[in-house]
Amino acid sequence: MSHLSGIIERFNSSYQIDTESGCWESTYAKNKGGYTKFVAFGITLLSHRVSFELFNGPIPEGLMVCHRCDNPCCVNPQHLFLGTAQDNMDDKVLKGRHVGARKGEAHHRARLTEWQVEEIRQRLERSESQLSIAASMGVSKTLISNIKTGKRWAK
Repeated sequence: MSHLSGIIERFNSSYQIDTESGCWESTYAKNKGGYTKFVAFGITLLSHRVSFELFNGPIPEGLMVCHRCDNPCCVNPQHLFLGTAQDNMDDKVLKGRHVGARKGEAHHRARLTEWQVEEIRQRLERSESQLSIAASMGVSKTLISNIKTGKRWAK
């Protein structure tokens, strides 16, 4: 067990507890999906998988570690469960997080409301610069461009 004590100690210092959600949010850099990585025994693994194994035991082959809390950087073992890829997809659909689940401001990652997008479209029609619109709305120029091209907030 002594070979694990250093890893457990390092792991336990790698997250902060969100008292509202109960999530143990990893403080390591997040990838595009919001997941973090942890290095143990020279092997880089996803942090939530390390947590599951440290607190619950080995992950059987073919199973994934899924989040009850839907927070990819959470490493709270009580928020994690094992499931197949299908279980994970079913959970995603049930919670309305799948692509196309919710549109517009109802989407879980929406940063704008419908009326703000309408205002952006009107400003774009008046040839206002995307940069100035983005600055005034507190969003990225990329988002404004994606609204203009229909990649986001399609009509």
